Formats: sequence, structure tokens, C-alpha cells
Amino acid sequence: MGLQSVTMPPGSGNQFHRHPGEQWTAVQEGEVTFTIKGQPPQVLKAGDHNHVPRGTIHRQQNLTDKPARYIEMRIFDKGKPASEAVVE
Repeated sequence: MGLQSVTMPPGSGNQFHRHPGEQWTAVQEGEVTFTIKGQPPQVLKAGDHNHVPRGTIHRQQNLTDKPARYIEMRIFDKGKPASEAVVE
């Protein structure tokens, strides 16, 4: 289990990936564009949260000109890599 605070600079983000477990995210500041592969993007603003089930292919991006900040709680399988990149 892990809990971390993430600051995402303007215009940054990650590539599509998946996790060996569950992930919960709560946006504290700014906006985070959350996309599940094959679905329309969802904009999460301060106070919004979501749950990413095990194995869901997704990514987070900050498509604004201001920093975004969120906390993330993850419960992953012990001994496995935290994430696996997925080819777009």
C-alpha cells in the first residue's frame, strides 16, 4: 500500500499504463485530465476523485497552463512493478 502526493507541472503527464492493483486519486489543486484507453477524457478538478480498478489502461495529464496537485493511494501486489507501460 502506498500514499503519495503528486505535483504535475503545466503541460505534463504520463503515457498509457496499467497497475497490478487498485488506485484512488483525489485532486487537490488545478485540473487533471484522466483518460481510460478507448473512452473520452474526463477532467477532474479540485475536490474530484476517482478509482482505477486493477489492470485498467489509463493516463493522467495536465493540459492547462497551471500546476495540478493530487494525492494517490495505491494497493498493489507485492513484488510486482508499480506500473506497466502500454503501447498507444
